[in-house]
Amino acid sequence: MSTAYWIVAGIVSLAFLGSGIMKITSSRSKLLANKNSAWSADFSTPQVKLIGLAEVLGAAGLILPHVFSIAENLAKFAAVGLFILMAGAANTHRRRKEPLFPPLIVGLIALSTAFL
Repeated sequence: MSTAYWIVAGIVSLAFLGSGIMKITSSRSKLLANKNSAWSADFSTPQVKLIGLAEVLGAAGLILPHVFSIAENLAKFAAVGLFILMAGAANTHRRRKEPLFPPLIVGLIALSTAFL
């Protein structure tokens, strides 16, 4: 396994893991109070929790198949799934007239792990 993959996948996984855990564990009022989570007003509480769960599972999917050397192609599916998730996030930010490039860039970095 290449060093580049582990560096990129590790950073992306940590970012998605932290973001996902924050979405799963925070209350709706706490998310709405956060300026960076104003987008959550467009979604119900269960939807936000599912987005967080998808981020946590995607983060695990980037790392665990390679750690255990089992079904390593699943990491590629996790990378594509995280990209699709971030494309949806970019679209939500576009509709809200917020900057759409940060989630799009994170999604492209996640997608790049499929090619490393």
